[in-house]
Amino acid sequence: MTNDVPVDLKSLLKPYRIDDGRKFRLRDHDPAGIPRQATKKRAEKLLPQGIELLAQMQDKLYAQNLWAILLIFQAADAAGKDGVIKHVMSGVNPQGCQVYSFKQPSAEELDHDYMWRSAIRLPERGRIGIFNRSYYEEVLVVRVHKDLLARQHIPPKLIGKRIWRERFEDISSFEHYLSRNGIVIRKFFLHLSHKEQKRRFLERLDNPDKNWKFSISDATERQHWDEYMTAYDEMIRYTATPYAPWFVVPADKKWFTRIVVAAAVVDAMQDLDLRYPKVDKEKRKELVSARQQLLHEKR
Repeated sequence: MTNDVPVDLKSLLKPYRIDDGRKFRLRDHDPAGIPRQATKKRAEKLLPQGIELLAQMQDKLYAQNLWAILLIFQAADAAGKDGVIKHVMSGVNPQGCQVYSFKQPSAEELDHDYMWRSAIRLPERGRIGIFNRSYYEEVLVVRVHKDLLARQHIPPKLIGKRIWRERFEDISSFEHYLSRNGIVIRKFFLHLSHKEQKRRFLERLDNPDKNWKFSISDATERQHWDEYMTAYDEMIRYTATPYAPWFVVPADKKWFTRIVVAAAVVDAMQDLDLRYPKVDKEKRKELVSARQQLLHEKR
């Protein structure tokens, strides 16, 4: 990502970026599929450079105070969302980054529309917002577990056969609105295989230091694997747009997942042509005056 290790980001990202979901099929994407030329050794060299570049651009993003970045992560359990966020954003100034993990909605949140709790946590201008899960849970877990829909206090006559398609339409409209207001959206589906999830679950059970990561609900949700894959497939198909693209990232190899996510974030920020604000003549006069004042202090 720097001059000594040239990388064409758009070429690297092309197989994983979905701008138009009309022909998208999740089965066409291999959770373990990575380019032959991609190696763990090279990724380990590129990732720190990407992190450094991201930190530099974030500083300009914060200073410019015009754009905001929203990164959304969706995935099955054990796909590595937490690890990706931790590694890719490790060089970012915490003052300019906001991370939210969306859990089961509270009673207060259920008394609002389903987008409310996400909308109040959108990033401010100059900041990077990260949603670890998001409003997309409303077309995933709520779709798989339909009893959850009944708890949302929606008038029965508004819950019809097209409710999921209507939610896709509402979400896309919401994201279009955000993009028109200077919020750059990048969405990541970490595509984990059924086999690799099982291996990671067993590792968590067999390693005492990782026991805390496992919940019995993880095993329960695994029983709904096919239903979730159908929901993920339609989620991407109906909400992938040029202004809010999805990246379907192979997640069976964590090192590759991280380099693709880092590249996507860097690419998005490079397109913004971020710059430090220029100081006008009046402000420059103030700076000169302040300097003279400091230089002539008696102590």
